[in-house]
Amino acid sequence: MNEKKTTTQNSARPRRRPPSRKTPSRKNPSRSGGNHRPARKNARRRRNGIARKPRSFTNPALKHRMATPDGKTTPIPPITDENTVRIIPLGGVEEVGKNMTAIETKDDILIFDAGFQFVSGESDAPGVNYILPSTQYLEENKDKIRGLIITHGHLDHIGGIPFIIERIGNPPIYTRYLTSLMILKRQEEFPHLDPVDMHVIEPGKRVKIGNTYIKPFPVTHSIPDSMGISVETKHGNIVISGDLKLEHDGTEPSDREKKVWGELGQDNNLLFISDSTNSERSGFSVPEQRVHDTIEEIISTVKGRLIVGTFASQFERMIRIIMICQTLGKKVAVEGRSMKTNLEIAERSGLMKVDPGTIIPIQEIENYPSDRIVILSTGAQGEEFAALMRFATGRHKFVSLTERDTIMLSSSVIPGNELSVQKLKDNLYRKGVKLVHYRTSDVHSTGHGNSGELVWIREQIKPKFVMPAYGYHSMIRSQAYAHIENGFPKENVIISDNGMVIDITNGTDLFIHKEKVPSEIMVVDGFTVGEKQEVVLRDRQSLAADGIFVIIATVNPKTGKLRKSPDVISRGFVYLRENQQLLSEARVLIKKTVEQATARTHPIDLDSVKDQLTDVVSGFLLQKTNKTPMVIPVLIGI
Repeated sequence: MNEKKTTTQNSARPRRRPPSRKTPSRKNPSRSGGNHRPARKNARRRRNGIARKPRSFTNPALKHRMATPDGKTTPIPPITDENTVRIIPLGGVEEVGKNMTAIETKDDILIFDAGFQFVSGESDAPGVNYILPSTQYLEENKDKIRGLIITHGHLDHIGGIPFIIERIGNPPIYTRYLTSLMILKRQEEFPHLDPVDMHVIEPGKRVKIGNTYIKPFPVTHSIPDSMGISVETKHGNIVISGDLKLEHDGTEPSDREKKVWGELGQDNNLLFISDSTNSERSGFSVPEQRVHDTIEEIISTVKGRLIVGTFASQFERMIRIIMICQTLGKKVAVEGRSMKTNLEIAERSGLMKVDPGTIIPIQEIENYPSDRIVILSTGAQGEEFAALMRFATGRHKFVSLTERDTIMLSSSVIPGNELSVQKLKDNLYRKGVKLVHYRTSDVHSTGHGNSGELVWIREQIKPKFVMPAYGYHSMIRSQAYAHIENGFPKENVIISDNGMVIDITNGTDLFIHKEKVPSEIMVVDGFTVGEKQEVVLRDRQSLAADGIFVIIATVNPKTGKLRKSPDVISRGFVYLRENQQLLSEARVLIKKTVEQATARTHPIDLDSVKDQLTDVVSGFLLQKTNKTPMVIPVLIGI
């Protein structure tokens, strides 16, 4: 096996001793009802003055209370022969994000990517931090899992690792060097987890994982060290693209692209799983070189200070900007934690070598003429607390915008962020700055190929079947139509959903099972990782929409009479000070309802009274306000 092997270690803490196979419950006490440490040992530690070290809860999901499935999945027949290969998209084929695909043979399961999805402000999951793909099928079959292969370092492909790695048995991770550094850096935020077993692999070199060989190959994307994977099976290879575009001039791919894809085309390729994110656009995407040329021209000719807002994951673009500034003798200040982290990783990996003094602290920008200053900043999506929005609203300690400043947004708008980006642009324009963005100049190019590029790639590798992936259903359909319109057999295009089980037997027979594996999303909610809890989310949606109406009343348990007028608390419903008439009527109704409900009951059942009071008051408030706040009665028997 051609690989480098590295293992994370937390320098501040010794590695924990692995739990015994005979006592798996100690690894996750929450699954077995509690901690099984003998009570006498705890008592001895207390006598000796040794306190148990409390667990840190400084990061979401550190507590890792993981919901266990209620039962087994719908039975899917196991693979019993070497002629069948199974493909299961677990995430990323009904959305953009939380990418995860499993390839299963008779002996092995290989997992490709483990991303999460950010929760937008308009999400139907208020309070949730991240959305993860379901791992229930993998948990039930983790004895067959041989490895987790990561195609590149974006969070929609690596973000889920800390939250799911324990659930699926801590399999070894295979990826390229830069991506490995990004994963290891992120794992430092989860010190309670065991170190990951990291294997660095290189393009063009076959790697054996379990009984299966894979061959990574380089692809062009918006982050270095991106790769696709060719998985060798008995009747042909499964080619997984990862996120990609083509390096090209007009509609002519570069010699490097022709070489990579031409060599892959010499293999017997059974299935092509392909990126669909930008497939709704025809032809070829804007070449990245054109973006670099445009940015260089802007940096060279701008009058005054230049502030560049872009994604922290745009390694090559950030590096190119810094190198241009270094050549021109300009100073670069970097704002944004994720951007500083990724530039540190870029230097550590050898992607970037910066002369001392080129990058300066943000507080030193006033020491130089404004036309020698370039600020690299996060927040191009209009995030409220990111650096760029703080610049725009005058809330930054060291940067105050003036009419001589130029702002360049070197990014596109992620779907769902349109309003926040518009708010950012409006705030920037109020400062009188000059604004350059991708709609007015070639300052951004997508990292995902248009449909013309995807068709060209498919024609090079000549697969038997095609499965569009990585995108919304409309994107998947758009790629499918592009292949069909260019002569690919319609019956050999697989339109997949999350959880679909796809078997290919003897390299010719395609069978899609009627049953699916569980595909209900998991969520990271504060310190909890588990399946989405519909009741909790419905309550949050109700509170966000109509607020809460709390009734507090003291009841004489002997007579059922209220001892005093009930107290009412309203939050997010109506302002009680301006609705005294409503409040008076509500108090009369509450008193009447409680006393009627207790008139003929001995002893008094306060729980039953609460249910009746909830129904009556909810109906009253709906009639008076056309709102349905959450009504919570608190009855105290005194």
